[in-house]
Amino acid sequence: MFQLGKTIVSEAIIEKDFMCNLSACKGACCIDGDAGAPLTKDEAQILEDIYPKVKPFLRKEGIAAIEAQGTSIVTDFGDIETPLINGADCAYVIFDKKKTALCGIEEAYNQGEVKWKKPVSCHLYPIRVKDYTEFSAVNYDKWDICDDACTLGKELQVPIYKFVKEALIRKFGEDWYAELEKVAETMTK
Repeated sequence: MFQLGKTIVSEAIIEKDFMCNLSACKGACCIDGDAGAPLTKDEAQILEDIYPKVKPFLRKEGIAAIEAQGTSIVTDFGDIETPLINGADCAYVIFDKKKTALCGIEEAYNQGEVKWKKPVSCHLYPIRVKDYTEFSAVNYDKWDICDDACTLGKELQVPIYKFVKEALIRKFGEDWYAELEKVAETMTK
């Protein structure tokens, strides 16, 4: 672990390789697990505001889940997340012709309907950020459904922090990312 501004960063995001391999996993991270995507309060408000424009891109099951639970939910622990369809798929998941899970929010973004790509927690994956009072912890979330992504990342020699560069800049800013690159350079010499 090392400190970068008000973050404590796991060295694994520099040492481990990762490249999403949707042809292998079919987007399992959006349909497996027992919780929705973590959201900030601001993101929950954004989802509520853009829902009418995102709704046409969603599956009927997702629309039903959102209309029953809301555009976001608050867990028993006080965390804000995307709602799930029957405790499984994220309510915002759609599928392409090859049955690969994709994000309906991101599809609306790609089609120019909304200006918000998707929750930053999704954009950052496999990095998870936990905010504390004095700092944020930036960690690699190893999940066996991403083994193919780790293999592809290793083949292509793409460290996690480079794979999620855009998302890290979105979350922490360009200056923070430039400092992360400096740390990575010294670690990999």
